[in-house]
Amino acid sequence: MDFILGHYNYWIVIFLMMVGFYTVISRGNLVKKIVGLNIFQVSVFLLYISLSTVDGGTTPIVKEGFDLYSNPLPHVLILTAIVVGVATTALGLALVVRIKEAYGTIEEDEIHEQDHSL
Repeated sequence: MDFILGHYNYWIVIFLMMVGFYTVISRGNLVKKIVGLNIFQVSVFLLYISLSTVDGGTTPIVKEGFDLYSNPLPHVLILTAIVVGVATTALGLALVVRIKEAYGTIEEDEIHEQDHSL
């Protein structure tokens, strides 16, 4: 039981991954699919940040009395991934707006019907 409670952050990551994945595959609305992708992406961020923590570690600034330092590279990579995620979300939403203008809907099934009826 201590193992399960001691690794609660990984259970949160797994839960968020499954919620995001389920949202992507079960919804026909394109905006809801983008939201599901963002939830999945946040779970990956949490996973990397959880893996990079060091118990008893301090910031990597050399001072007397500190022997254990945390590696800042994973946090910097996640910060970059957040920026890329915001940009791809903006692009996805812009594409949804263009699809809405072209087809009059953002439901995936209705878009496929219109494509196959032509």
